[in-house]
Amino acid sequence: MQMAVAVSLSRGVMNPLIGKLSTLMGNEYKKLKGVRKQASFLMHELSAMNAVLEKLELLDELEPDTRNWRDDVREMAYDMEDCIDDFMGNLGGADDKAGFIKTTIQRLKTLGARHRIAHQIEYLKTLAIEANQRRMRYKIDDCKPSSGFVAVDPRVSVIYKEAAGLVGIDGPKEELVSWLIDTEKKLKVVSIVGFGGLGKTTLAKQVFDGIGERFECKAFLSVSQRPDMTRLLDGLQLKLGMKKKEEESYHARELQDIIDELRGYLKDKRYLVVVDDVWDKQTWEIIRCAFPENDHGGRVIVTTRVEDVARQACCNHRQCIYKMKPLSEEHSKKLFSNRVFGSQDCHPSQFEEVSAQILKKCGGLPLAIITIASILANRPAISRKDWESITDSLGSQFAINSDLDVMKSILNLSYMHLPVYLRACFLHLGMYPEDQVIKRDDLVRQWIVEGLISNMQGQDLEAVGKSYFNELINRSLILPEGNLPGDVMFCRVHDMMLELILSKCAEYNFMRVAYNYEDMSRLHDYKYKVHRLSLKSNVGKASGGTVSSTASTRLSHVRSFALFGKLSYTPPLLLWKYLRVLVFETTGAIDLTEISQLFQLRYLKVSASSDVKLPAEMKGLLRLETLDIYCIYLQYIPPDVVHLPLLTHLAASKYTRLPDGIRNMKSLRTLHGFNPWKRLPKEVDGLGELTNLRDLRLNKANGRDLATTELAALVSSIGKLCNLKSLRIGGWTEDVDDRLGSLSNPPAQIEVLRLGKWLFSRVPKWIGGLHCLCHLYLLVRETSTKEVGVLGELPSLVHLSLWVEHIPKHSALVLGAGLFPVLEDLKFHVADGDVTKYLTFEAGAIPKLRRLTLQFHEQDWGGATPTGLEHLLTLEQIHVYIRSRIEDREQVRRDAEYAFRSATRAHPSCPSFTIGG
Repeated sequence: MQMAVAVSLSRGVMNPLIGKLSTLMGNEYKKLKGVRKQASFLMHELSAMNAVLEKLELLDELEPDTRNWRDDVREMAYDMEDCIDDFMGNLGGADDKAGFIKTTIQRLKTLGARHRIAHQIEYLKTLAIEANQRRMRYKIDDCKPSSGFVAVDPRVSVIYKEAAGLVGIDGPKEELVSWLIDTEKKLKVVSIVGFGGLGKTTLAKQVFDGIGERFECKAFLSVSQRPDMTRLLDGLQLKLGMKKKEEESYHARELQDIIDELRGYLKDKRYLVVVDDVWDKQTWEIIRCAFPENDHGGRVIVTTRVEDVARQACCNHRQCIYKMKPLSEEHSKKLFSNRVFGSQDCHPSQFEEVSAQILKKCGGLPLAIITIASILANRPAISRKDWESITDSLGSQFAINSDLDVMKSILNLSYMHLPVYLRACFLHLGMYPEDQVIKRDDLVRQWIVEGLISNMQGQDLEAVGKSYFNELINRSLILPEGNLPGDVMFCRVHDMMLELILSKCAEYNFMRVAYNYEDMSRLHDYKYKVHRLSLKSNVGKASGGTVSSTASTRLSHVRSFALFGKLSYTPPLLLWKYLRVLVFETTGAIDLTEISQLFQLRYLKVSASSDVKLPAEMKGLLRLETLDIYCIYLQYIPPDVVHLPLLTHLAASKYTRLPDGIRNMKSLRTLHGFNPWKRLPKEVDGLGELTNLRDLRLNKANGRDLATTELAALVSSIGKLCNLKSLRIGGWTEDVDDRLGSLSNPPAQIEVLRLGKWLFSRVPKWIGGLHCLCHLYLLVRETSTKEVGVLGELPSLVHLSLWVEHIPKHSALVLGAGLFPVLEDLKFHVADGDVTKYLTFEAGAIPKLRRLTLQFHEQDWGGATPTGLEHLLTLEQIHVYIRSRIEDREQVRRDAEYAFRSATRAHPSCPSFTIGG
């Protein structure tokens, strides 16, 4: 970032400290004799040490003394910041922000207070002098990394498909498909076995996507190394469609009950389930119990690194074990060239020899090839010297190492080639469990409050953080997951990459991870205090132990704490006074009544399936920026949150009521999930005063519709939100008077508009003026070619999902040349009428369309495909979803599949086709 400060691991520690020293140097503290001078001295000393730390981060190997100095200085910085926090907290008057400085000065007039601050500053000064004296023994030049703003590389999603979906996969895919779609009626289990990085998961996903529509129900289940079996199989029910997300179980259930429900649901169905990444036979045997033997041709695909697990899974079909093989030389080169140059045809001849050397050392491992290629692809300029440097870094020892050792060395190389400003953000991903789908916005907000992102020129920190996230995607260090066209909202970390992250976290004392009480008890063995702690899976499930007092002392300086899984350990929140980030994703009840004493808390996110207890008041949390609590049992949040001065992001479930006085929350940029249908008009109208809002999501729980006055207040508020970029309203709303459709002053900067359950009579005219709009979800009674033409002139629209309730007879919707210039994804749903007869594409229409989804009822289909499909020259996928109202469902489905497959075969780009319903 040219305007943003590069926040490395070192700066992630130093920046918050230097910022607080800068505060002590401000005019507000000029009456504190000696404090400003001492703070200035500390800033200069720490800045000099930080320059050295930056250089050390670029070196892979350090001398023992240098490494110890580096670690001691980081620990010293943590201690210094804690000391300053104690001083400010004790003197602050946490409930009176406006009078904080005045109160501090008054209290410092006492002799005892002056002595305390003098002693603390002198102690900090001594630490800094001693550390800098040690620094003088090391002669290392300064380092000044730089970068520019980063957008998501448009090749990444395609390359990942190439990486494990197309390159060298046709043969393996065909073999697996032949095993799975044979005529055998009994349950069959097929295994894919091979070590990490060979592409097992992607092969399974390609097969799953290719044959999934042949089965009545299907699910892709990621297991991981330490699964919570109850939560895992409960999730399987959700994926199979046994229940909807809002019907998810919110009470603890017995594992056997879940298995019995799964068996009952699947016993009469033809099902396909992928069980991905099974690590041991015991785990498989438990999962296996959920799959009943029947005569309907059920199929299960298991992926694993362990051959014993593969054999156990296929005990009745030993011939159905597929052993993954490395890519051939030809396929390796194709994958490598596609990532670096965009195409194998664009590979410069001067790089042929060095490319061959790199690929030889990658050993045909897709993950290794992608990792190395991504390093080269992200260089500002490509030179042969860069390539030779990479080759030398890989080392000659790979000739005798195992493939797994090669992989680990390559992944370590990818870390060493990361710019320093990305390293701390990358290691922060170790907070999350294996196979977790991670929300980008959660990551960015945590990076910000942790001090891992900062700036000097007033840049928007969230924009900087999203650029960091995009760069990690572009470097193939994290995988894009389930995203919208043109934007990456979620990611996942490959399990081998997570192993690298956790090893680096331990090396730098950046974060500690525990899986049980034994791990917790070993925390006292570490040389340094624990500053970030993540508890994963079922801590304490296997034993009823307790955390030792020594370990608890080590935890007293924790700044970030996350718990995933069953809540068996209750953190002593009152002892964690330095806590800044607190995350719970758990199935248990949570008592958070003590958080009102955590004056440093900046980020609180809770997702719980049982009760969450909050304190009666939260006014002491003056630094809180994010409050995100999802619990369907939580009806209210403490009313005084409306007075928290820095609260920027507020989210809850649709069952939680908007707090009274919402109009006071002028700092809010995000408001998610609340149910305005339970508020008085004056409270709903208060939303319009939140002019800093960028993202508004309101959800209607089951219950009454908005009254006329409430609806008018909501629409009026929306019109006042001039900075709004995303508006999503969930829950069925029939706007009889077309109030929202007649909005006179819509937010001009809006980029995402999701109103898929707000019924408009026609396409609102004001949408045609939203020139920044990228994603649109709309539900209308009827529409016309002219109205859709207005949408087609939107210059930024990349995704359109249009639901039409009724198509008048003999009407047509014609999409003409020049319309929808950047649209990539079109979903057209019709409740009453034949969409295939209604829809026509003229030559030159939607020139960048990649995905087309059509949905209609079986009895409405006239037997044809939309006119002009052949004019959609960039089309890659067609999906048809048929809703059933008639008995002869299978015949209509077969006829529709035949018609559309014939159309795709005749299409110039031969798009893929799937059918569902």
